[in-house]
Amino acid sequence: MRVAAIDCGTNSLRLLVADTPQEGPVTLSQVHRSMRVVRLGEGIDATGEFAPAALERTFAGAEEIAEILAPLHPERVRFVATSATRDAGNREAFMDGIEARLGVRPEVISGDEEARLSFLGATSGVDAGSRERLLVVDLGGGSTECVLGDGRGVMAARSVDMGAVRFTERFLHSDPPSEAEIAAAETATRELLGVVEESVDLSSVERVVGVAGTITTVTAHALDLPEYSSEAINSTVLPIGIVEAAASELLSWPKHRIASLPYVHPGRVDVLQAGALIWRTLLKRLEEATAGRVRSAVTSEFDILDGIALDLASRPS
Repeated sequence: MRVAAIDCGTNSLRLLVADTPQEGPVTLSQVHRSMRVVRLGEGIDATGEFAPAALERTFAGAEEIAEILAPLHPERVRFVATSATRDAGNREAFMDGIEARLGVRPEVISGDEEARLSFLGATSGVDAGSRERLLVVDLGGGSTECVLGDGRGVMAARSVDMGAVRFTERFLHSDPPSEAEIAAAETATRELLGVVEESVDLSSVERVVGVAGTITTVTAHALDLPEYSSEAINSTVLPIGIVEAAASELLSWPKHRIASLPYVHPGRVDVLQAGALIWRTLLKRLEEATAGRVRSAVTSEFDILDGIALDLASRPS
């Protein structure tokens, strides 16, 4: 069976087409994977609505996806919309426009469903162990999902409104960010992590797995890769101190220097620093909560997109 998963977040529009066996364990054999930075959530934190230009970029991306899907003939298609769409007052215009171009209506999922799918995808691509308590962190453009679970599934999860696009627009206005801006963003991150801890027991975490573009790019920077390489990044285990140093370096640089790095996607240049700050602050808090027991972070190239495809393939006919 061939499935197509589409993830539309605050910053990017992504497509995964994969084949899966009709019998036995559900696994994915990738046929096509691609990403477009459409910045659907541009300005939504301030206005509460999708901007016309953002909708135009996203609709153009959907038209490209329609062209890709036409010859591939997927049997099942699921279009998932996350943080930005949950917030938008004019989301019907977005949903109608996508349905007109793709023939499938976007499913606006809750933070809890986003967390479940992120955990499913992240743990499919790394050695997650069977009994370890894992914290999967999906750091997106508009929200961050923190999901606690083990080999049996999700135990607790919380989604909070902090992400690379949202925090760039809210806090980081200088180039490079000023100390005062960084301090304000860190304070806000810690406050929202306090909200996470109302639901998720960080002190019980034994291993942390980070997913999505900010975290994979910070990992690429820590590894000083000559180009972006999913194979080099996936399942990488780095000491938290190394990750924090990489994030801090990115925060100290002007954007033109970040743009020159061979592993940074052009669509991430202006929001990477806010994402790096959130990841750095979260890892510091995790070290504190576990009294230093968690000393490293795993990066997974598999995330909610893979979770959407796996979930779609496992549904009854």
